[in-house]
Amino acid sequence: MRVAVAPVGTVLAVLALTGCGAVTDRADAAGDVAVRMLSAVAEKDGAGACALLAPDSAAEIEQSADQPCAEAILEEDLPAPGTVSASDVYGQWAQVRVGGDTVFLAVFPGGWRVVAAGCHSRGERPYDCAIQGG
Repeated sequence: MRVAVAPVGTVLAVLALTGCGAVTDRADAAGDVAVRMLSAVAEKDGAGACALLAPDSAAEIEQSADQPCAEAILEEDLPAPGTVSASDVYGQWAQVRVGGDTVFLAVFPGGWRVVAAGCHSRGERPYDCAIQGG
């Protein structure tokens, strides 16, 4: 009986390339969700924007504005949609830079959802975000 065995280096190289592709695909998917959410707000599609939010983020918007998410999100100070300049994935979390703003996302059973948006860096301090979960 003959068994084919690939050299260990070849197997590791293939696994490394496959892993990089998976991370790149996940980063692209997170970036797509961030842009879709910002585009929905720009197009005054509050329901579409809220559908892309994490549950806690949607609930926080409703609670703080005392109105439905679909109405409240249109009043938030969010950037216009633009080109993704960077998208980094850290396990189940992602950070996407769109224009001068940052959007944070997390993986949920239905895919990536926005947990914070309209975020600006404050150096060593936590980001200041227009939208964030409670």
